[in-house]
Amino acid sequence: MKPWLREFLLFGLVGVAGFVADTAVLYLFRDSVGNYWARAISFPCAVFVTWILNRNLTFRSKSSNKAPWLEFVHYFAMMIAGGAVNYLAYAALVTWSPTVRQFPVLGVAAGSLVGMFVNYLQLRLGMYKYDKNAISR
Repeated sequence: MKPWLREFLLFGLVGVAGFVADTAVLYLFRDSVGNYWARAISFPCAVFVTWILNRNLTFRSKSSNKAPWLEFVHYFAMMIAGGAVNYLAYAALVTWSPTVRQFPVLGVAAGSLVGMFVNYLQLRLGMYKYDKNAISR
C-alpha cells in the first residue's frame, strides 16, 4: 500500500473517532444549550481527540518539532479552517432541514466529511514533516 494512502486511511479512521466524540458531546449538551452552541462545545473536544490520535497513529513517523502543548495549539489553529467549513455545513443543514434539526448527527457527519479534506491537506502539507529520527510516541 502506498504510504500516502495508508496515511489517508488512518486519518479517516481517526476522523471517525473524532466524529464519535463530536456527536457524543453534542448530544450531551444539545438539550441544555441548543444545537448550535452544543456544536461549539463539541468541536474543540473532537479536535483534541483527533490531535492525540493523529500524532500517535497517523503521523507517528513524522515530527512537528514542537513541544506537545505548542503542537496542540498549532493543530487547533490549523483545524479552524476545516472547522469553519464543517460548522457552516452543519449549521446550514440544521437551519434548513427539519430532519437534521431533529437528528443533528446527520449534520455532524456531513460537516465532518467536508472539513476532513481541508484538514488533511493542511496537516499533510504543513504541520507534520517526515522525520527519520522521530521518536515513536
